[in-house]
Amino acid sequence: MRLNAYLARAGVASRRRSDELIRTGRVRVNGEPGELNTVVGARDVVEVDGERVSAQPLVYVLLHKPAGVVTTASDPHGRPTVVGLVEHEARVVPVGRLDADTTGALLLTNDGALAHRLAHPRYGVPKVYEAEVEGTPAAAALATLREGIALEDGRTAPAEARLLAPGLVELVLHEGRKHQVKRMLEAVGHPVRRLHRSRYAGLDLDGLEPGTWRELTREEVTALRRESGLA
Repeated sequence: MRLNAYLARAGVASRRRSDELIRTGRVRVNGEPGELNTVVGARDVVEVDGERVSAQPLVYVLLHKPAGVVTTASDPHGRPTVVGLVEHEARVVPVGRLDADTTGALLLTNDGALAHRLAHPRYGVPKVYEAEVEGTPAAAALATLREGIALEDGRTAPAEARLLAPGLVELVLHEGRKHQVKRMLEAVGHPVRRLHRSRYAGLDLDGLEPGTWRELTREEVTALRRESGLA
């Protein structure tokens, strides 16, 4: 694997930060300075600032994200983070983002290839949201959501939309733009009061209370890889 991916798997830093470490000469492979295009094999010795590091096993975690937690590894304002909630020996990072006030299913992993596929709209990974909104959308508003809505960054892809109860809408998206659910519902005249992601790529939150997490089963990981075209 590429050197920056190896360092990320070793829990040293993100890929971007690892590139900086490589550029500044702090990383050596088999005693030689590492390069951005260096490929690391199982027998290679990688050192950062003179200390040997090793890639960690691949880890896949499903978190029931609570409100008030930011989807980052660290926060300059001191707010709690999703990475802080997952006390795992491996360094995992979130796949995509949920707003601080949004709750629900969030995947964290150190599998960079899978994370890239899952986050890319090209692969159409399904994300299911339940939105408590102002008022109750009529059939015409739901039809507009299904057809796609013209937003300032372009028209959204067709979505699945249905009314679960008065003032409660379920949306199934296959893309993940910033604040997309909130913007779509506001565009049809029903601003979001509360937003929850109930499912992500077929994973649900059964048995997970807010703030708790679990590792995925082997079968779930296989299904995710199939969903993203890696299987």
